[in-house]
Amino acid sequence: MFKINKSKLLLATGLLTMAGAANAGYDIKLSDQDKISFGGYIKVDARYVDGDVAYRPFWIGTGTKLEESASQFNLYANETRFNMKYSHGDVMGFIEMDFWGGGGNEIVSNSANPRIRHAFIKYKNVLAGQTWTTFMNTSAIPETADFAGATTGLVFIRQGQVRYTAGNFQVSVENPETWGGDTANDSMPDVVARYNMKGDWGNVSVSALARQLNTTLGNTETAIGASIAGRIKTSGKDDFRFQIHQGELGRYVGAAFAKDVVGEEVEETTAYLAAYRHFWNESLRTTIMYGAAEADVSGADRSQWSVNLFDNLTKQLSVGVEFGQFIMDDQDADSNYAQLSLKYVL
Repeated sequence: MFKINKSKLLLATGLLTMAGAANAGYDIKLSDQDKISFGGYIKVDARYVDGDVAYRPFWIGTGTKLEESASQFNLYANETRFNMKYSHGDVMGFIEMDFWGGGGNEIVSNSANPRIRHAFIKYKNVLAGQTWTTFMNTSAIPETADFAGATTGLVFIRQGQVRYTAGNFQVSVENPETWGGDTANDSMPDVVARYNMKGDWGNVSVSALARQLNTTLGNTETAIGASIAGRIKTSGKDDFRFQIHQGELGRYVGAAFAKDVVGEEVEETTAYLAAYRHFWNESLRTTIMYGAAEADVSGADRSQWSVNLFDNLTKQLSVGVEFGQFIMDDQDADSNYAQLSLKYVL
């Protein structure tokens, strides 16, 4: 049996290598209980940014204000990713990487280091490893050309965790990190509880987060927060996606938007996002999106909007164009951007 499985695995690897990057994903049955799957996509982006917020290949919840406005154009393929899943009965292992790990330069080769996005093991109802936080509803992320989408209004974080799922209810203990505080004494894991409601109409999740934060002077503070997010089907293939987050959420919201603690005070954040996707025909579609976040102690106030147009040229090949703006109201700065994306799903 071992020889048979090994030969099939070698065959699968050989097929993937010979086929190159631009080919369909693979789902290969090795035995009655064993299956290996390969997937991912190739994505090429052309991005132009103009304004007094420094260029970024994708917006996050913060930015650097420039003394004078500047314009920059870049062409890159860093979002390209590859994943592999191995299943053996009730056990499943999954790993995924992309190429936002830094490295390389724009002078010679533009080489980019791979980084781990997901790496976890799932056995029946228990998941252990690194993946999206249980606090996050991934179905509520809009379709955008910008890699992150409107992170200013999103819960957006991957981290180590142990999660238990019982029907619609999920609970997890997750990696702690007091951003802006005493990280050397993060001795208690973050705790997340989430309840999912779903049907033919779509889905909605309600999540709660509890953490122990450590200030730089050695004090401990309890931080709690809540989130409601979902994707609601409307007419035809159209859908409405939303997120609302409130509480002492710190690093969980906005991808570096606000720290967990500022001095000896715990930051409180309010963030929200709304996006509507409309299908003009079977594949041509547009998403209009707006996201914003505010923090009470630091006074951070950021927002982002965008509108795009995507179409599938083939079942696996799509092209999209997007226009939008990232705004830092607290610093009186903003930048406009335009992006063209080509994506081939493996």
